[in-house]
Amino acid sequence: MPLPRSPTSLSRSTLLKMGVRIAGVVALATLFSYLHLLHTVRTEDLERLERHVGERSQREQLLFVLAQDNHAALKKALEERLRAMGQEDVSARFDGLVTRMPDGTLRSRVEGFDGTKMPGIIVNRNRTVDAALRRRILAAYDVVAWFGPALHTRFTNTYVVLPEEVIIVYWPERPNWCHDLGNTIAFRGGDTHTPENNPTRRSIWSGIYADQVTQKWMVSVSTPLDMDGQYIARIGHDVLLEELMARTISDHLPGTYNMIFRDDGSVIAHPELTREGATGVYDILGDAPQDGVTGEQRHHLRSIFERVRTRAPDDGVVELPEFDEYLGVARLEGPGWNFVTVLPERVVSEPALRAARQVLLLGTLALFLELVIMSWVLRQQITRPLLSFTQAADRVAAGDFQVELDTSREDELGQLARAIRLMADKVQHREEALRHANESLEHRVEERTHELQDVHRQLVQTARRAGMAEIATNVLHNVGNVLTSVHTSAQLAKERMSRMRLEQVSRVADMLEQNLSNLSAFLTRDERGQHVTPFLGKLGQSLQEERQELLSLLDDVSRYTEHIGDIVKVQQTYARTPRLHEAVHLEELVEDSLRINSAGLLRHRVKVERNLAPLPPVLTDKHKVLMILVNLVSNARNALDTVPEDARRLSLRMECTSAQHIRIEVRDNGVGIAPELLTRIFQYGFTTRDDGHGFGLHSSALAAQELGGSIEVHSEGPGQGASFTLVLPYLQGEEAA
Repeated sequence: MPLPRSPTSLSRSTLLKMGVRIAGVVALATLFSYLHLLHTVRTEDLERLERHVGERSQREQLLFVLAQDNHAALKKALEERLRAMGQEDVSARFDGLVTRMPDGTLRSRVEGFDGTKMPGIIVNRNRTVDAALRRRILAAYDVVAWFGPALHTRFTNTYVVLPEEVIIVYWPERPNWCHDLGNTIAFRGGDTHTPENNPTRRSIWSGIYADQVTQKWMVSVSTPLDMDGQYIARIGHDVLLEELMARTISDHLPGTYNMIFRDDGSVIAHPELTREGATGVYDILGDAPQDGVTGEQRHHLRSIFERVRTRAPDDGVVELPEFDEYLGVARLEGPGWNFVTVLPERVVSEPALRAARQVLLLGTLALFLELVIMSWVLRQQITRPLLSFTQAADRVAAGDFQVELDTSREDELGQLARAIRLMADKVQHREEALRHANESLEHRVEERTHELQDVHRQLVQTARRAGMAEIATNVLHNVGNVLTSVHTSAQLAKERMSRMRLEQVSRVADMLEQNLSNLSAFLTRDERGQHVTPFLGKLGQSLQEERQELLSLLDDVSRYTEHIGDIVKVQQTYARTPRLHEAVHLEELVEDSLRINSAGLLRHRVKVERNLAPLPPVLTDKHKVLMILVNLVSNARNALDTVPEDARRLSLRMECTSAQHIRIEVRDNGVGIAPELLTRIFQYGFTTRDDGHGFGLHSSALAAQELGGSIEVHSEGPGQGASFTLVLPYLQGEEAA
């Protein structure tokens, strides 16, 4: 009996369902709000990022652009000064400005030299200074002296470098730079300004480097000057990068950071990378390890470099999906550096996520208030009226039809109250009618019960007779199969006896009796006597063979007769406990079934093919299995009547398909079975033969079920033959023992 289910509150289930739906709406609203805000914030942040890098690039590149513009004016002034000097002899003035130093260099004279107001001159050691070189040195000196102080407000220094390794520089912060510099002077970037290396004669920006004297990071920009097709000088400025690097690291948008790097991978400014003395800058594309730079940082920098390098020229903002970052990119005109602002995705998504949390919190609070209000309304308007309806229904079910309900309401609950009231009245009238009808029905049922009892007794007797008839039919069918074999064996024994030439024995005996007096001479010298001994030997051998065959036939008769008794006993298992199983060799039962049907198989000239896998003894009911196999072989033989004699084939296959089952297949190439008859083939009384009775396969199927197995049938259709497979459980006889 099932346990009674606990009552469920309608208001509670309604609140739960509505709460789930409203919570779903709140969740969807939160999701849509988050996605909308995320899209809006991302769009605004990316636009702000693009504006930021654009404005920063414009601001940071002003000094670089101004330097290149200054070079145009300096080039013009230097060229005009050189042409104005012509072939003027400037030896006295030159010697008054420079002197040969002990290290072999020519430098500005110390006496009267003020580096804060005038340029300094350095000529690399062991350089021969001719008149033309002196004029170019003094022309450069004059130009630097004129323009240097004015340009110093924006640039660290102004210098002119001649191809003969001569430097004229104005650097007020380092007034003694030309004297403090060692005797090994590095003329940085001289080869890059030759016409071969710089055919466009453009301004060239160096990489950042530490000055040999000040050890401050700076960058140089220089522009070549050609006169009359000859490279004569390059004009340049040194730009200190400390302020630029400081602004790059400290002045950034909230949550972002800036970096500057060259197209060759050299890092100009980065908030986390450090430089060791004057050894150079970090190379993004280099493989040499550097202290403080992890493998992850190196991979990150290379990803940023590759993304910036492969972007379209007009893309101010690009995405770096691998690290969930956006890159604002701008080129610094002049040196052509890349100014990059890195914006992590989390900076973009956090405001949207905070707003979504607020929406979710407010939605949850609103949901709670709505559920509280709805709970109170449902309790007042629905739960209490429904409770009164339930109590009224219980009273009606108990037989009390006098129920009082509030029928004054005009809504659906009022209609339900009136319907329940009407239902109670109708149920009361119908119960009274049913009570009267029940009394009449009981009397009629009692009469019908007596009639059914009489019919039942008759049906039981009829079923018993039918069962006895079915058992008798099965017995006769199986006994008839075996008796046919008994008759065949008896006929064969009779034929063997009739073919035995026993009269030859009498003739030999008469011949020996006639020559009894001289038997030795008769057997050795008489032509007839010489054949007596061999004849008797062959006759004895023939009689032994005939006796053996007769004994075999009589054994078959005995075994078949015993099988008749077992068939009768098998049929009696329907009325008493089943017989015990025993260990048997199934291949022997298959051979016995063929011997029982041997007369019919020989008479119909059926070729039998065997494919029997050797198996250990199996625990089963030997006589039931034999009865099934005899029926299957007999049916297969009968199915071959319409096949030409030379084409009649019957094959038997036995195999163990698994550890639990054995399959014995009986296949023929006879008339076959139509598909629509396959489901009826084992029905009692069903047969397709004119002289058949439909008992064999039915009883065989029942016997297979009693053995724990089954019989399977398969046929491709009429004329395609058929196969019947007996499936038995596999239990070895030794294991059972």
